[in-house]
Amino acid sequence: MKTPYKNIYNVLKLNRFIVLTVVVCALLSSTFSVWMVFNTNQKALNSAFAINTDGSIIPLKLVTQKENFRVEALAHLDLFHNYFYNIDASNYERNLEKALWLGNSSVDNLYRQKKADGVYNRLLQYSLVQKVLSIDSRISENNGSYSFTTTTLFEINRGSIIDTYELVSTGNLIMVDRNFPNNPHGLLITNYFENTLKKLNNVN
Repeated sequence: MKTPYKNIYNVLKLNRFIVLTVVVCALLSSTFSVWMVFNTNQKALNSAFAINTDGSIIPLKLVTQKENFRVEALAHLDLFHNYFYNIDASNYERNLEKALWLGNSSVDNLYRQKKADGVYNRLLQYSLVQKVLSIDSRISENNGSYSFTTTTLFEINRGSIIDTYELVSTGNLIMVDRNFPNNPHGLLITNYFENTLKKLNNVN
């Protein structure tokens, strides 16, 4: 008597073949994945570290972050010192407002002190032009804290007389949220202090 169903043994053989095929493919895929992870890890171990000057090992990601921080910090300090000291009667209010975004209350306190001392009134009264000539900043790190020393050369044009000054200022830098366009580098100057102001002999 014929049956419409296939031979039970043929069906079992086919099922077993399919199961074995799936298992073998899974094993091969898992083996390949493990090999790829191991190979990638070995390459990362050989290329993800740098040697510090004292011989210690530093992750390259950290090195890159520090390099990027230094570049942005120097740009931030250049921006601030240009805004704060490169002023004349026509732009001082606008520049100082931009400078105040780049520092904390220590910068604001210095601004208020200068204002009380009549610095900006003299700028208006005598049409003085204060022009920044150069900005040289040095940044140092101590246990994750960043400090800076900046030497700013600027001249004050009094019409027939041009005097050149050297200002040395110090402070610290902390990271904050970026605020475009007011604080594009996401850094804030703290503990800002004008250490020395020296008049230079002009060479005619």
